[in-house]
Amino acid sequence: MTRQNRSLTEPQYFILAALMDGPLHGYGIIKAAEQATDGRLRIAVGTLYGALERLERAGLVAAGHEEIVDGRARRYYRLTEDGTGALGREALRMQQAAAVVIGRSRDAGAAPA
Repeated sequence: MTRQNRSLTEPQYFILAALMDGPLHGYGIIKAAEQATDGRLRIAVGTLYGALERLERAGLVAAGHEEIVDGRARRYYRLTEDGTGALGREALRMQQAAAVVIGRSRDAGAAPA
């Protein structure tokens, strides 16, 4: 599955964005995405791990080390080089799409000459 020409879903986008500063475990990704969106996006655990599995198969994230915390395994994920590229392309795509709407909104408010 190639991500070069496909848009990311909103959860996928914020999962990748959460990993920009370094590896995180699942709960850390959920909290980072929630914080980045001021609580608007709350990724459910099932959604997170399904998305991480798809992102890993696509080569956009990689599972890293594991540690045991309170008797449970905690796996850390990191952004790959391809993931960084996909995230950048998606951010640019969204910026360009927003510019169309913002530009039209400004034009709609202007009186005709």
